[in-house]
Amino acid sequence: MSRLGTITRRSFLVVSAAVAGGVAFGYYKYQQDPANPLTAAAGETVFNPWVIVRADGVTVITPRAEMGQGIHTTLAALVAEEMDLNWDQVRAEHGPASSAYANLAVAGAGLPFADYRDSRMKTLAHEAMDVMGKFIGAEATGGSTSTVDAFTRMRKAGAAARAVLVQAAAARLKTDASKLHTEGGAVIAPEGTRIPYADLATDAAKLTPPADPVLKDPKAWKLLGTSLPRLDMVAKVTGTAGFGIDTRLPGMLFASVRATPRLGGTMQSFDATEAKAMPGVKAVVDLGDAVAVAATNTWIAFKALETLKITWGPAPYPETTDAIFAEIAKAFDGAPNSTLRDDGDVYKAVAATKPIRAEYRVPYLAHATMEPMNATALFADGTLTIWAPNQAPTVVRDKCAEAVGIAADKVTVHTTFLGGGFGRRAEFDYAVQAAKLAKALPGTPVLLTWTREEDMRHDFYRPGAIARMEGAADASGPTAFKAAIAVPSVYANQAKRILGMAPPGPDKIAVEGAFDQPYAIPNYRVSGHISPVAVPVGSWRSVGNSHNAFFHECFLDELAHAAGLDPVQMRLKLMATESPVSAKVVAAVAEMSGWGSPLPAGHARGLAFTYSFGTPTAEVIEISQSAAGIKLEKMWIAQDMGQALDPRNIEAQMISGAIYGLSAAMMGEITFSKGEVEQANFNDYDALRMQQMPVFETRILQNGAHLSGVGEPATPPAAPALANAIFALTGKRLRELPLNNAVTFA
Repeated sequence: MSRLGTITRRSFLVVSAAVAGGVAFGYYKYQQDPANPLTAAAGETVFNPWVIVRADGVTVITPRAEMGQGIHTTLAALVAEEMDLNWDQVRAEHGPASSAYANLAVAGAGLPFADYRDSRMKTLAHEAMDVMGKFIGAEATGGSTSTVDAFTRMRKAGAAARAVLVQAAAARLKTDASKLHTEGGAVIAPEGTRIPYADLATDAAKLTPPADPVLKDPKAWKLLGTSLPRLDMVAKVTGTAGFGIDTRLPGMLFASVRATPRLGGTMQSFDATEAKAMPGVKAVVDLGDAVAVAATNTWIAFKALETLKITWGPAPYPETTDAIFAEIAKAFDGAPNSTLRDDGDVYKAVAATKPIRAEYRVPYLAHATMEPMNATALFADGTLTIWAPNQAPTVVRDKCAEAVGIAADKVTVHTTFLGGGFGRRAEFDYAVQAAKLAKALPGTPVLLTWTREEDMRHDFYRPGAIARMEGAADASGPTAFKAAIAVPSVYANQAKRILGMAPPGPDKIAVEGAFDQPYAIPNYRVSGHISPVAVPVGSWRSVGNSHNAFFHECFLDELAHAAGLDPVQMRLKLMATESPVSAKVVAAVAEMSGWGSPLPAGHARGLAFTYSFGTPTAEVIEISQSAAGIKLEKMWIAQDMGQALDPRNIEAQMISGAIYGLSAAMMGEITFSKGEVEQANFNDYDALRMQQMPVFETRILQNGAHLSGVGEPATPPAAPALANAIFALTGKRLRELPLNNAVTFA
């Protein structure tokens, strides 16, 4: 078969539907800009949805959730660079929920293509999804798409603002605009006359900006490509940053909630007599599938909830972890949902040799954000105002409007700083609860805060998954690689919650990180089998890549060792023509880690690679055996995102992503008993502690043809790198996570 892989009939239909859909929605609609949602306050001049000029500088609307990844800094720099601003003249605000800030890049995340391969069909499909994305107008942070989506749009916003400021200065000075230049937030004439942007703003905003302003050559950049002081740094260091849980309003009540521990089940009855009699309790509200208590402080609400006597209905899924996984395994018995890669003839190749077979398994995982789910709501005079740490403000707006029975334009959403997101806050359940509670208490602002236990036990989890692997290798490398993956569909689950329907066609997310890897294996097949098991699942940092990288890279390591091949050299050979950019990343991490050099006794290294979110990432971890258990010594990470806009921010995300992946690999596990999640807090759902951290070394490469994401790509390779290192150290091939079920970590 074609080295480009098989485009199945269903895949073709998905692409055709995307293209046809784009045309049906109307390309003219795509070319129209949504209305500017900003209204100028006193002393402000609004230029476009991203730029507000004030006397003390420029405020850039950075409409992506700031959850610790530094996105407000990078997005603001896109505008500031084109406007020739000094960094101390720049401020950032999230801005309102609006289709003007729709994330067009995320719309194409589910298209069934490998990121490392460009094709005309892929380009056409993504262009069509851009049309649909703009029409739908969903403002969202996710899929490592924030900079990709904003890179051109926000630079153009800055360049357009600069252009009209120069025109206004030219008119005032009665000179040609070409004779003027800009620097430090001012227009400067040849003889040195300097007019600050604030002095020109009113006149400039009346001018028609260029539709396609000329952007700076990257060689002339002063801000982009450098490590800038983060705009949220001072507030977070001084404790003045406003997270959702910090919201305070006059006359506010504080609330918490209990929902069914059997996820998706019903609440049959409850008795709140004791809670209503407690001092400080102001209201007990039936939310339909949950009970909320509003009180004079959060602690009283927590304690009152403990007194409720509630009868819950059964769970809509099997009651135990083993039974749930048995249900997932049944998906292998049916036809695959997708076969997005089917090179050569895997069945013939496997039959011609003695194959290696293995079954891998990963558990359900919680997001475990440090700030539990919370939202503040005020319902008054037929309008609703929501203050919420969220990743999808237009979804929050629309779902809250629906919940309280008003039009979406009667809802205002204020997006606060997020104390962690990782995909969990792309959901809207907690905001809807706050909205319903506010409607029951009109005129009173209510801050709803979940307990840690409620948060841990009511997540949209990373799904459990099973992979059945077959393969063969000889001295030349792998000759066959076959993966069948059974997993509940994150894509379908989220689409049903947000859109009310699951899109047809192959589920790319179920097999990403496996079908789309840049290895030239002659016989290479990956199939996805979707399980309908009803445990609620959602996007977890790196989504399908998070489990498929473990399956793929550990089994590739098995093939290498079975054939006596060096894991690095084998990968370099497989990537040489398939993806030279990826090969350079692997070569870099090998050089950084001294791969192949002698190690002290009791030490070993493991390697893994994943191409995800457009970004090839390779990781090597060195571990050692101590009397207390396995110790993480050092981890090396090499990554190529095409263009590094803020190297220090990128390095922080590389390390952050790896830590998140290592924590999950070592100890992350959600289990079920009697239909209820057994884990409740960090004592039984732990994360890596400071004393367990390896030393990190990173390297940023810029060989890729396109700007790509950095928030998630370092997470997928972490688990397989560690598992491969454990095999090298102990000879144990661990095929199931978490690893602490089989080995002890220091």
